[in-house]
Amino acid sequence: MSTDPTTTIGIGIGIVGLGKIARDEHIPAIAGEAAFQLRALASRSTTLPDVECYETLEAMLAEAADVDAVALCTPPQVRYALAARALTAGKHVLLEKPPGMTLSEVVDLRDMAAGSGCSLFATWHSRFAAGVEPARQWLAERRVRTVRILWKEDVRVWHPGQEWIWEPGGLGVFDPGINALSILTRIMPHAVFLTEAELEVPENRQAPIAANLAFTDRRGADIRAEFDWRQEGPQLWTITVETEEGTLELAEGGSRLAIDGEAVPLSAAGEYPGIYRRFADLVRSGTSDVDVSPQRHVADAFMMGRRIAVAPFTE
Repeated sequence: MSTDPTTTIGIGIGIVGLGKIARDEHIPAIAGEAAFQLRALASRSTTLPDVECYETLEAMLAEAADVDAVALCTPPQVRYALAARALTAGKHVLLEKPPGMTLSEVVDLRDMAAGSGCSLFATWHSRFAAGVEPARQWLAERRVRTVRILWKEDVRVWHPGQEWIWEPGGLGVFDPGINALSILTRIMPHAVFLTEAELEVPENRQAPIAANLAFTDRRGADIRAEFDWRQEGPQLWTITVETEEGTLELAEGGSRLAIDGEAVPLSAAGEYPGIYRRFADLVRSGTSDVDVSPQRHVADAFMMGRRIAVAPFTE
């Protein structure tokens, strides 16, 4: 019988950073996944009852011997150094999206994980929305003609007071937009590549508040995406795919699926429970899952996008 503690008493996990995403998604998902036990938290300003709390990851790694893995829920600007420390200490690492500030950082972490024997998981939570895998399967044998993505939300509602998202590496409107790109790169039968980009950047910010993108694939599909953080009223997270054999629509971020106007029954399982089930499989098999394709498209947009100055943004 195996004596590996991750198979006999659960995978001990520590969370680094206790912001909104950790509280709303990671902690409930860990609590509902029998494979994991939340054993530690690293945060300079927040604590949790009944959980060992440390001010830094370094203190957690030094003192919490029962932590096998860490989930990094910090802004991406600081994630590389934290992940490198955890991997060096022999811990499995889960990265919130986007996995790092640059592609080079993420690739280096992937190589570091391969050399350490630890698992590294670059998560894309929208890929775990209930409609995404059924959509991928339906599109697999069909020729895509057009894709239309509308990803429009109110930044004041979803990111109030979060200044880091407007700084270099914070991505601006691509912070939610990368969710759409993670779905697109999962469901399309062939790889896509950017052909045009227009980025609207507030005069007082470093990152865009809106973006219009055009992509294609090897078969010449017409793919267009509109991202906007100025949306008031109903929030829009939809992807519509027209094929030669019908039309598919993912709505509400991928949680709803319709084909030719008919709703497809879906599982009620949430995104983050799916993430932690996948992470448990990776840890137990000693493998990693590091797909940088959504972030690569964002990098392409910043590299080739035409920038348009727009009105200053204030909270």
